[in-house]
Amino acid sequence: RYVNGHAKKHYEDAQIPMTNHKKTEKQEKVQHTVCMDCSSYSTYCYRCDDFVVNDTKLGLVQKVREHLQNLENSAFTSDRHRKRKLLENSSLNSKLLKVNGSTTALCATGLRNLGNTCFMNAILQSLSNIQQFCCYFKELPAVELRNGKTAGRRTYHTRSQGDNNVSLVEEFRKTLCALWQGSQTAFSPESLFYVVWKIMPNFRGYQQQDAHEFMRYLLDHLHLELQGGFNGVSRSVILQENASLSANNKCCINGASTVVTAIFGGILQNEVNCLICGTESRKFDPFLDLSLDIPSQFRNKRTKNQENGPMCTLRDCLRSFTDLEELDETELYMCHKCKKKQKSTKKFWIQKLPKVLCLHLKRFHWTAYLRNKVDTYVEFPLRGLDMKCYLLEPENSGPESCLYDLAAVVVHHGSGVGSGHYTAYAAHEGRWFHFNDSTVTLTDEETVVKAKAYILFYVERQAKSGSEKL
Repeated sequence: RYVNGHAKKHYEDAQIPMTNHKKTEKQEKVQHTVCMDCSSYSTYCYRCDDFVVNDTKLGLVQKVREHLQNLENSAFTSDRHRKRKLLENSSLNSKLLKVNGSTTALCATGLRNLGNTCFMNAILQSLSNIQQFCCYFKELPAVELRNGKTAGRRTYHTRSQGDNNVSLVEEFRKTLCALWQGSQTAFSPESLFYVVWKIMPNFRGYQQQDAHEFMRYLLDHLHLELQGGFNGVSRSVILQENASLSANNKCCINGASTVVTAIFGGILQNEVNCLICGTESRKFDPFLDLSLDIPSQFRNKRTKNQENGPMCTLRDCLRSFTDLEELDETELYMCHKCKKKQKSTKKFWIQKLPKVLCLHLKRFHWTAYLRNKVDTYVEFPLRGLDMKCYLLEPENSGPESCLYDLAAVVVHHGSGVGSGHYTAYAAHEGRWFHFNDSTVTLTDEETVVKAKAYILFYVERQAKSGSEKL
């Protein structure tokens, strides 16, 4: 559908003669030009701009699928695979780069854009470079979705199969396995995007979406699916595998702990004080990420220079999030002692830090009619982000248990949430890469720190190294 626009060109060419003579209403209804993906066997209609669920009365779509499946096992296809392998090897050779004077393979794989899916690609590339999280999924056993007559054949999905026949965990696993293996320059995450459409209706269509919103939906659905087992893998097996990761993890969101909460899960303490009677209310809230406001005094700054005053730092955003705040008239607190809504103050403490700290900078905000973007540059550290001063009980933490090092950054380029473009920077085996859909380039730390970050992924430091702090 999208690779080089090849099939779409056939569709556009086919429309030209149709406009030259009149069609009856009945004839007009049946003129739907479709194409079939030779890898996934999914069928797409250009006129409807949607996947095809139904077949003809004669089962012609299924016959084409079976024909393609037979071709796949033929000598002709074997020869084609041999030629493709040669092409892949030659493209791999072109992906060599020099590091410290010696030549090495890039090995990084890009993700093709399926029509404004850069928001998904940036999040997938970031998550693929969080080793603990990524390795868990890559080591899960493959789930076979085929049986009966289709045994041994490649499967394809249709929307009529229902939600029970798709597995987000399985397609996420396959996508992660395809990255960093070095066998191709770019991977097309069509099957994963199809499952996203199936179980997350908010992301249907090909318009630009919010990368942070997608990440939250993705993590929530992975968490729920891992809790309940998926496509023949029993819940007990999944929970057993999670047990090793979450033995000491008390952060459970919607039920039992999974790898999602074990890696990203932390706990906030929300403290509210009534200003009239002084009654204090405490509540513990689990979180997978922290959404930080960019303080208003920095919002007009557009550049990384300090001509217009002090530069905004990540610490300013964290302090704004955790500082004592007086709630305004629209957020009056229902005091149980006063028995009515009263003015109050609110403060957040971090009761438990996660293994991977995900920080979302709130760059998009609503005005009267529009959702505007805060384009302020926020300075962030590559190493040694110290979270100790935001902890509820810092004295119970070790000297280096609160230090975090940057693993990935998602950047939004452009002015609006419904437009623009997403890319990601991520560290892999000590080197930084820039992921721009199907293009992956080696970059340096100087370039990364200049990025106007939208989402930051920090990994808890394991070994002692350096004393650099925020």
